[in-house]
Amino acid sequence: MNASPPPQSPQGPVAPHEQQSPPIRVLLVDDDPLVRAGLSFMMGGLPDIRIVGEAADGSEVAALVEGLEPDVVLMDIRMPSVDGLAATELLRARERAPEVIVLTTFHADEHVLRALRAGAAGYVLKDTPPAEIVEAVRRVAAGAPVLSPTVTRRLIAQVTERGQDTRADRARARLAELGEREREVAVAVGRGQANADIAASLYMSVATVKAHVSRILTKLGLNNRVQIALLVHDAGELDGDED
Repeated sequence: MNASPPPQSPQGPVAPHEQQSPPIRVLLVDDDPLVRAGLSFMMGGLPDIRIVGEAADGSEVAALVEGLEPDVVLMDIRMPSVDGLAATELLRARERAPEVIVLTTFHADEHVLRALRAGAAGYVLKDTPPAEIVEAVRRVAAGAPVLSPTVTRRLIAQVTERGQDTRADRARARLAELGEREREVAVAVGRGQANADIAASLYMSVATVKAHVSRILTKLGLNNRVQIALLVHDAGELDGDED
């Protein structure tokens, strides 16, 4: 008996993983209706992304997340009532919190750093090419932060001058809670290394690296790898590294 041909989509045959994986559910939060319309138009026709709702202010986010259960929230920072920073902090404190990507017009805004510390998975600039915004949503939904090590270092260098010594002391004290191998993995995460690269450099399996990362997050009460990287940078562990 001949096998049935694979189902077709407008773009061609549908791969098996595309048939099985539900689309990424996205909530748009921005007080500018033109921005929301542009994002909705850009992602609305993609087979692996579904826009499940929109909000014009951070005050609307909690109820929408409760009802719509998005996987990713694209969050503006500056909104009239409750800004994206406060909304991000509230969301990331929830159980089964959606991932948050902060939308901003600034490369090194101190508000962005606050959002990352609150648990946002990264940020994109509003003038980022559409394909890169789409890829950011896909990466964050898959558990990968959207922030390169170089951008992280530049961001921190520009916005953390005040109180740097105190922050460094606190960061070193927190890293001291880790075991030796966990600390080595944390520093490697701070360098932006992927799990496979960490495994190769530290002579351990990828599964062991993943287990160390999970323990680091649990021990230090962090949400994601971005926060590990920020803590490592604050502690001055990468001061001798080159970009």
